[in-house]
Amino acid sequence: MMGESTVEIAVALAVVKTIILVVGGIITYFAFKAYRRTRQRALGYLAVGFGLVTLGFVLAGMFDLLLNVELAMGVLLESLLVLAGFLVIAYSLYVQ
Repeated sequence: MMGESTVEIAVALAVVKTIILVVGGIITYFAFKAYRRTRQRALGYLAVGFGLVTLGFVLAGMFDLLLNVELAMGVLLESLLVLAGFLVIAYSLYVQ
């Protein structure tokens, strides 16, 4: 049985993850929209990078809650997606 503070933390985590999804989605959308307008590859990579970072942050909580993945494995998967996203973002800035 979960304690009251555990439930509060779970609700807070769900709220924060939702906000990350919305803000990350908006950033990804605007980067993709800029790519479509200009056709600059760097902006396309930037959109992919932000999408991966956003996906990484959001999926970590979902792995734990929905798929019963161990917390450590969820954090590892999150970290790998965020790392991949940051690498793509760095590359997008490099090729500019």
